[in-house]
Amino acid sequence: MKQRVRTLVTLGAALVLIAGCSPGRAGTAVPDGDEVTRYVNAKFTTTLERLDDEISSREPRKSTHRSFTRIDDKKADTTYTAIQVGSPPSRLYKNHSNRDSSDYRDYFHPAGSDVEYVFLGPEYADLAPTPWVSMPYEGAGLNNCFWGGYAALCKMLAAVSTATQNGEAGKQQAKSLMDGSVELVAEIPLSEFLNQRVVVLPDWALARISDQMRKGMLRTQIRLRPDGKLQEIKMTGKISDGEHEVQINEHYQVQDPPTEEELPNVPPPDQVTVLTTEAEVDEFYDRMSEITSAGG
Repeated sequence: MKQRVRTLVTLGAALVLIAGCSPGRAGTAVPDGDEVTRYVNAKFTTTLERLDDEISSREPRKSTHRSFTRIDDKKADTTYTAIQVGSPPSRLYKNHSNRDSSDYRDYFHPAGSDVEYVFLGPEYADLAPTPWVSMPYEGAGLNNCFWGGYAALCKMLAAVSTATQNGEAGKQQAKSLMDGSVELVAEIPLSEFLNQRVVVLPDWALARISDQMRKGMLRTQIRLRPDGKLQEIKMTGKISDGEHEVQINEHYQVQDPPTEEELPNVPPPDQVTVLTTEAEVDEFYDRMSEITSAGG
């Protein structure tokens, strides 16, 4: 089956993990000068190792991801909400525009089900005669980064990891805060952000981003809780070549654990358009792509 709009990448070879070091005592600074790069590299790789365990766990998990992208006067502003409950987990992934209340899609996979359900907002109502669409579930046995709820997190971490390991990351800093949490900071090139497809841009938008702009840097902040688990990631930057300008503002946050009440019920059959063949599913996502890629 050809790659569709919601097909998601795995961490891949970029995340080659090495042994890290322990954080500094609460309220202390981390090493300075020549030692800071080694320290931050170790902290990043240790964080990736722990996050791999986190996203592979069956613990209840909820996150929000506010994603804002501007290319000249064209803007995209979306909040993604991911909820995982149960073992094996039921998962809900919500994709909601902050600019248009009718532009949203919710993806729901009940635990153990061989189908995934998609709830269509008004902007996508022409894609099916019912509010829900079902299709064969493709995530069984795949890396957790396949799921929309983890995809952006995996891509952001892959971008930071690759830039750090390739020596492309700049202004690396780290500090231990008074509450025991740790903040890691590094600048990464826009090119790596685009290569990892943290934000999937249409061709018309990519055409406006020059080679000079791709060398511009995005500030990345990773906050770890006192127990070493992820609290939030931010990626921000505004880059211009004098002709075009791109602005990036990504903010991923781990929220309090969810409950089953935050998941929808399996929709009744008369509210579901059933897609069973590969051709039907491909056509559905091709038509969705035409809607999401509009605006260039």
